[in-house]
This record gives sequence, C-alpha cells and structure tokens, in this order.
Amino acid sequence: MAKRNFISNSTESSRMFKSDLLESLTKVHWSVPIIFYLPVIVYFSWRALGPGGLSILNYMGYFVSGLAFWTIFEYALHRWVFHYHPTSEWGKRIAFIFHGVHHDYPKDRLRLVMPLSASIPLAAFVYYLFTLFFNSDIILAAFFSGFMLGYLIYDECHYAMHHANFKSGIFKRIKQHHMLHHYADPEHGFGVSSALWDEILRSGFTKEEDKENKISMNK
Repeated sequence: MAKRNFISNSTESSRMFKSDLLESLTKVHWSVPIIFYLPVIVYFSWRALGPGGLSILNYMGYFVSGLAFWTIFEYALHRWVFHYHPTSEWGKRIAFIFHGVHHDYPKDRLRLVMPLSASIPLAAFVYYLFTLFFNSDIILAAFFSGFMLGYLIYDECHYAMHHANFKSGIFKRIKQHHMLHHYADPEHGFGVSSALWDEILRSGFTKEEDKENKISMNK
C-alpha cells in the first residue's frame, strides 16, 4: 500500500505563503461555507419555484438529480484532479497547495473545508458548464440547488470526519473509510461524503483493510 512518509497530527495550520494576504485566502472556518452557500441554495430554489413556476414535484426531481450528480463530481474531483501527480516542480507546488498540504496536515482545522477563494470560482465555472447542457434556466436553477447542497454536505462531512468522534452508525463507517484514505493508502478511497463510487469503480478497500482500521480506531 502507498503509505505517506509524513503526516502531522497538529490541529494548527502550517504556513504556505510568505504573503499574509495569500496565506489568509487558504484558511477558512468550517462555518463559512454554510453561511455563504445556504443563501445561494435558497436563491436558486426560489428562482426555480417562484419566478420559474416549477412545480414542487418537478423541483424535487431536478434537485435530487443535482444532489446525486454531486457525488460523481466529488469522486472525480478528488481522484483525478486532487490526486493528479504532476512531474514538473511548479506542477508539484500547485498540487501541494490544492490538496497535498491536507494530506500532510490532515487535522489542520482551518484547511478542512474549501476556502471561498477556491470554491466560488469553481462553483461559477461549474455553473457555466451546466448552462451548456441545460436549455432551461429554471431547470438548471433546481438542479444547481441540489448540486450545491451536495457540495455543502461534502465540506461539512469532511470537517467532521477529521474532528468528530462517531461512536456508531453510518458516519462512523464513512470516517473509517476516509481515515484509511489518509493513513493507509491515499490512492484508494476517494469518496468523502460516501463510499458509493469507490464501490462501483472498485477503488475502495478490502474487508481485511477495513477490519484492521476498525480495530485501530477502537483502541
């Protein structure tokens, strides 16, 4: 298994930039995405249901579709973008800034949810891409509402996976899955809010690995 050479258990942030401004853009409290994106979700939902006149049933259908699509997007983003291994020095630096630092400092409390400096441009870019596939702004508004809720769940789940102590249930299983990704093999277990696509695409962990992780977490 591809084990990490360095993993810090400090909950404090390591400095990434000499510039105080750039450094501040890499850090965010876990509550910030909730404060910022809940109104965004409400706005797009209102746009679909109010001026758009979409029925509740149709709205829910597109909303759930957007939520489901997020799970695919989350998996693809984590596996093929965040875990892309460039060969150039500048590429390695960018990869470290975007995700490598999180693997070196997985308990860094200010780098567990995506900072607005990254999430806003990404959300805007994804919305633009969606406009190329939807011929109705109203349907897109409902779909995007679900998609953004999926993102919000992912972000807050990610923080919880690293700082909450789950005694039982689905969240404990999700945490075990994510801890294997960090502490056993970073080239497997790319699902964060769920292990669904790891199961489908066979990029998860064996039952033996999962059992070993459960034992170590219960010690």
